[in-house]
Amino acid sequence: MLLLIFLLAYFVRRRLDAAGRFDSDRLFRGLFRRMATTSPGDEHRTVPGLLLVGGLSVALAGIDWWARTRGWGLVAYPLQGLVLVILMGAPEWRGVLRAYREAWQRGDMQGAWHHIRDHLPASERGQASSPDSMHLSLCRRFMAMVFDRYFLLVFWYVLGGVGAVVFVRGLIALREQWPQASARPRFAAIVEWLAWAPVRLLSFSFGLAGDLAGWLREGRQSLATPLALADDVMMAAANSALTGYALDPQRFSQLHPSEWSDYGGRSLAAIQDLLNRSMLVWVCLLALLVIAGVV
Repeated sequence: MLLLIFLLAYFVRRRLDAAGRFDSDRLFRGLFRRMATTSPGDEHRTVPGLLLVGGLSVALAGIDWWARTRGWGLVAYPLQGLVLVILMGAPEWRGVLRAYREAWQRGDMQGAWHHIRDHLPASERGQASSPDSMHLSLCRRFMAMVFDRYFLLVFWYVLGGVGAVVFVRGLIALREQWPQASARPRFAAIVEWLAWAPVRLLSFSFGLAGDLAGWLREGRQSLATPLALADDVMMAAANSALTGYALDPQRFSQLHPSEWSDYGGRSLAAIQDLLNRSMLVWVCLLALLVIAGVV
């Protein structure tokens, strides 16, 4: 049942993302504005945020457990699917990437920068950069977003159920939207810890879904670096698993200068294909676990 719930929720969520509908960030943003009350001098505290998302996750896990123990699977399983549909996905990115591709193809790098800068980390929003570094920043942020909103949630759904999904997604929202900015790095550190195992599993999935020889030659080295950040692990693994210099714009521009106007779109398409194939790898792995009776 777990595999079926996830597959149904995943396909529904992808349709919603394609239509640009239902962004869960708005729910968390409104919740934090109403519930986040901090005394002066305590802006760095993480306890209020942790209690808020922890309370939500415990409440939802309790409802799910109560329904299943009463034999009300018709209530529990649709509830799990609904939670996954609500918390997964990032519908605003479809329009952002389309506008970025079009601007890149026109050669309007300044326009491309203005389309994406609000979606980049705060440290990179202050000023425009070269097309190479701008594109790599976007690719890093896009892969991190897909990992956070899909792969990370799937991993913890399998391990901890719907309550774990709510808690992890809540932490991601705290890291990005908690009103007291001084507390966000602490939330980010917790998310980084929760992402340690799943991002390395994703790195291995990149090898299976992409250029395995290239990944074995370079990408797997990040697995032996336990302190490497999740974004760095993903970038190294994706760069080694992709062909055609999809994550090496400088090298591509040297070898194929006449095709530079198409590079932005081709690179993003290659990354999206790699992520989609990697999700298929995860679905197959989950199916094997279900057949073996592990989950």
